[in-house]
Amino acid sequence: MFSKAESQALKKEFWTAFANEYPRKWLLYNTRIKDVSLKFYADNKTAQVLLDIEPKEEEKRIVYFEKMVSLQTILREEFLPDAVYEQNYYLENGKTISRVWVEKTGISLYNKATWQDIFDFFYEKMDAFERFFYEYEDYIRDLDINT
Repeated sequence: MFSKAESQALKKEFWTAFANEYPRKWLLYNTRIKDVSLKFYADNKTAQVLLDIEPKEEEKRIVYFEKMVSLQTILREEFLPDAVYEQNYYLENGKTISRVWVEKTGISLYNKATWQDIFDFFYEKMDAFERFFYEYEDYIRDLDINT
């Protein structure tokens, strides 16, 4: 078990090592769509690459998610075959968002022996998510285009 300080230090070391392994500027929060972002996540059991849709307006969240659903076949066939869709994903703080993600299990941010597997997973899956997003961003962004 790690103390809070040890855990924070290990997380910092992990993210620094990832940035050194794959030094590039990721899209992440720069989607130019308010409240739609790509994210990396890792904990003691899983690693995930996420597309979170979290506008304050419920209607916008639903429209963005429906657009993602309309692109589901393309996303799965051409980019991320293991993509998971969840229209109502509940965060720990009680907020409801929509989420599309891929996940790798059997690894841990707290086990340095699995770091390379996480780094490779992050790179491969985020690169695929970004390529998909850049290809379809105009359609996703435009709320006036029906799904």
